[in-house]
Amino acid sequence: MLELGQTQDAAPNAADLIKDGTEASFMADVIDGSADVPVIVDFWATWCGPCKTLGPMLEAAVTAAKGKVRMVKIDVDREQRLAAALAQQGLPLQSIPTVVAFYQGRPVDMFQGAVPQGQIKEFIARLTALVGDDGLAEAIEAAEQMLAEGAIDDAAQTFAAILEEEPENVAATSGLARAHLALGQIDQAENILNLAPDAIAKSPELEAVRAQIALARQAADAGPLADLQAAVAADPANHQARFDYATALHAAGQVQEAVDELLELFRRDREWNDAAAKTQLFTIFDALKPQDPIALNGRRKLSSLIFA
Repeated sequence: MLELGQTQDAAPNAADLIKDGTEASFMADVIDGSADVPVIVDFWATWCGPCKTLGPMLEAAVTAAKGKVRMVKIDVDREQRLAAALAQQGLPLQSIPTVVAFYQGRPVDMFQGAVPQGQIKEFIARLTALVGDDGLAEAIEAAEQMLAEGAIDDAAQTFAAILEEEPENVAATSGLARAHLALGQIDQAENILNLAPDAIAKSPELEAVRAQIALARQAADAGPLADLQAAVAADPANHQARFDYATALHAAGQVQEAVDELLELFRRDREWNDAAAKTQLFTIFDALKPQDPIALNGRRKLSSLIFA
């Protein structure tokens, strides 16, 4: 992403923008690498005719974007374990070419097949829009500071004022929803997301707030910590008790402990209750900031268990 004051002349060269990816480099190049700049992942194979058409078109469009997006190419024949693990996590990789865009560690957009150059340009335009315009950055930063310091009403008013100027501002929409969530107004927070313009409705920032809302609703039904801890101690194979214990831990603000219990549940039985442990872990990770150590370490540990 271009920083304030940076010129187009400082844009990365093609070698920095487009890489061949592997299972070993996927976390660094795609998950961590998409923290600030969207990363397009092209799943392809040497025998795939449409891939040979699409690949150069994608590379040309990424190069033309001058650092606003990056690209990682994954040969699904060479990286079968990686492709299988990603498919298990929900990516539709049954056919190629498949192109998936990641931003802040999460898939945010995709398409399949060899599409026209114009559609590729639209795809990249949607991704660059996710990063947003920093013109109101100072006001957003001030509102975030108010929210952090507990001046929630003032923060909400500031976010609302920004949205009057720029209705598609992702940061302000996220901030206003989080302000209502901090006030315990879960329905109001959810309504803000439901009314968000289509252009930003699926943005990672708003998906993170949706995850926070889901966890807030779960917290209302969480059971007593001590009782659930005793139930797990008495019967470590009681998966429901362990899941409920993790929910209660998260509701009590013990996020790392909740993640640890869910990882243990996934290790014991990854398919229990339709893979509920994995689903809950993704909800917790999505609710955290992409670079939060709990999210980063938790995702790595979960990936290790999946690959094991």
